[in-house]
Amino acid sequence: MSGERYSEEACGVIESIEQIGSQWRLIVLHDLQEGEKRFNELKRSTGASSRTLSRVLDDLQETGFVDRRLEEDAPVATYYSLTEKGCSLQPVFAEIECWASEWLGESVVDPETPPAEPELSESVE
Repeated sequence: MSGERYSEEACGVIESIEQIGSQWRLIVLHDLQEGEKRFNELKRSTGASSRTLSRVLDDLQETGFVDRRLEEDAPVATYYSLTEKGCSLQPVFAEIECWASEWLGESVVDPETPPAEPELSESVE
């Protein structure tokens, strides 16, 4: 297969990955599948720094995956939710989770589960 033909066939996949493919974009998009969240809720649940999260949310708004809602009543709050375009990724995340269960097995880490303590091996003398 020639490089040019491959590029034409992969164009949609490559373009999609460029829009959603960074680690933080995927984490935020996946996290917002649960519903609307405030900035600090996203910060806690994703583990992203304020600067990183702000940049990622701006990028996701610009590309049409996320909506931002400002509530000006005291206390002022900013809420983020998925647009229709963002919600359309739900089956993609479900398929990735199925693939990970099958092919990555036990190496898939649940973010709610603390890492296991390393086993101490006994030395045989």
